[in-house]
Amino acid sequence: MKRAFPILGVLTAVLLSYALYEALVAAPTEQTMGDVQRIFYYHVPSAWTAFTLFLINFVASILYLVRRNPAADIVALVSAEVGVVFCTVVLVTGPIWARPVWGIWWAPGDIRLTSTLVLWLIYVSYLVLRRFSSSGQTPTLAAALAVLGALCVPFVYFSIWFFRTQHPQPVMGGGGSIDPRMLHVLLINWLAFSCFAFMVCWSRYRLESLQREVEQAHALESLLDPRGSLR
Repeated sequence: MKRAFPILGVLTAVLLSYALYEALVAAPTEQTMGDVQRIFYYHVPSAWTAFTLFLINFVASILYLVRRNPAADIVALVSAEVGVVFCTVVLVTGPIWARPVWGIWWAPGDIRLTSTLVLWLIYVSYLVLRRFSSSGQTPTLAAALAVLGALCVPFVYFSIWFFRTQHPQPVMGGGGSIDPRMLHVLLINWLAFSCFAFMVCWSRYRLESLQREVEQAHALESLLDPRGSLR
């Protein structure tokens, strides 16, 4: 696995470079919005990647609640961390795109925007709980909070299907449409972002596992005297 990581890193770097070229150069210019629309190739894939990571967090949290598997708890933690990063990208790129198109940075009444912010706050709360709580019940409480957060994901995604918002209709399904060349670039960027997210999660998983092993070793040492007998 250690040998595979550098190879995956090189492939991911190449894929990200190719995706950048496709988004900024190769993709056709949208007739109404012009070049500002190209942020679409970062805004949407970031959202999809965040949703995927939150889904992984949900599954891992359920596994932990059922089996108390430490590995599942680590997967839940790292997927939430990386998911929050991508969700932050969504919240940053959204207003940057909205300002020249809608004339405003933020539409408070837009259900998609508001629900995405709520989703982000839930997972930030999850990470704060994991970081600052030292209770033995912290993983269980965090897993329960993760289940709540996961329930918000489909609401965020389908909100523009059932509510009138500033956002346009879905580009795939729901009455929307997209140029095949734009769809190709969109999927390439999603693949690149997914590979990058996987690499970061992989690194964080290894680091978190090592950190917990060290903490367990220190805890064991604290129970033993220098001669190795129990205090």
